[in-house]
Amino acid sequence: MLRPFGVDDIDAMLAYRGRADVCRYLPFEPQDAADLLQRLAGDYGRVALTAEGQSLTLGAWSRATGELLGDVILFFRSQVHRGGEIGWVFDPAHAGRGYATEAATAVLALGFARPEAGGLGLHRVEARLDARNDRSAALCERLGMRREAHFVRNEWFKGEWGDLLVYAVLAEEFSRS
Repeated sequence: MLRPFGVDDIDAMLAYRGRADVCRYLPFEPQDAADLLQRLAGDYGRVALTAEGQSLTLGAWSRATGELLGDVILFFRSQVHRGGEIGWVFDPAHAGRGYATEAATAVLALGFARPEAGGLGLHRVEARLDARNDRSAALCERLGMRREAHFVRNEWFKGEWGDLLVYAVLAEEFSRS
């Protein structure tokens, strides 16, 4: 089950977003309650995408147990080019069970759905990730995304030069199956 986060979700979010191993390849350091409260007042608290430049972060919850498994974020990058970007963060305690694939597939479906059906009508969605993040690269491939670029040592990332991979999928290529 996917839904936006609320203040009552902070402890559940801290279980994975507060971990250094989880944040190793992410563009932020481990978060604390104050960080999450600040983000909930901004982008993390958004319930819909209405304009270019916004992002929507949805928690992925287990229907069976009610536990927070992780979250998926969709960025609305360009209205003119109908472009978006997807990202995810999942608790390693729930890895290997298909939850990230299921949640990311649902978010891609939202991004690609026509506006009259409640979606954004995106043409293309990218995922940008640290080249060392093998699990995220494998997830991109399970989602039907193709690797389009490998930028070698292109950005200073957490104290060292890092490689960036870019994966993408077009609306007409996307399949929920």
